[in-house]
Amino acid sequence: MPNEANLAPVLQHSLKQAYGQELELTADDGSSMLFSIKAEFKLGEAVYAALQSEAMRREDEVELFRVIGGDGSDPQLETIENDEEWEAASEAYDDLMFGGNEMP
Repeated sequence: MPNEANLAPVLQHSLKQAYGQELELTADDGSSMLFSIKAEFKLGEAVYAALQSEAMRREDEVELFRVIGGDGSDPQLETIENDEEWEAASEAYDDLMFGGNEMP
C-alpha cells in the first residue's frame, strides 16, 4: 500500500448512486441494521465509506469500510482488517469532515 499519509481524500458518490442515502447491512448472525452514508472518498487507489447507524449517531461515531467493485456492477463493502489502512482511512475521513482541524 502506498504511503497514504501525504494523499488528500477525494469525495466519491458510487454508493449513493447505487443505493441512495441509506444502506441496510446484514450481520453474520442474520440481523440487519440501517446505516446512513456519511461520506465516501478515494484515498490513493482505494475507496472508503463512512457509515453511521442511529445508535452510532448518538455517540458521534462512524464505521469505516473499503468499497470494492462498482465498475459496471453495484459497489460492495468490505471490512478493513489492516490497522494501518484503517488509521489512514480514519484520518482522511476526519480531514474531509473537519478540515484537518484537531478536535479538542
